[in-house]
Amino acid sequence: MNYELLFLKSLLLTVLIETAVLCLFFRLVLKMKNISLPQLVFTGIVASMATLPYLWFVLPNYIDQRIWYVIIGESFAVFMETFIIGAMLRVNLSKSFLSSLACNMVSFLTALLMNLP
Repeated sequence: MNYELLFLKSLLLTVLIETAVLCLFFRLVLKMKNISLPQLVFTGIVASMATLPYLWFVLPNYIDQRIWYVIIGESFAVFMETFIIGAMLRVNLSKSFLSSLACNMVSFLTALLMNLP
């Protein structure tokens, strides 16, 4: 499978996983019922789609060691998605950080289990 098709597959999985985790996190962990499900879904889609292309197409040009790629890439994703979630859902940084961290951890562990790059 070529790189671009693998990216699209990963993007779809990432959006599905991270959006589901975001919705569950806000409903079950934070127990925030004042944010609508469509808001959560839209935010999850935007956050994932804003960061994954950078991880696939920009970062590999600058980092060639896998461990640094993972550390820097995942840190970048959590950092950027924290601000996206906070701004779009109008929640404080601690809530948006925890939700971003949860989304990215589940997504990353799923990719490891599926043996995706």
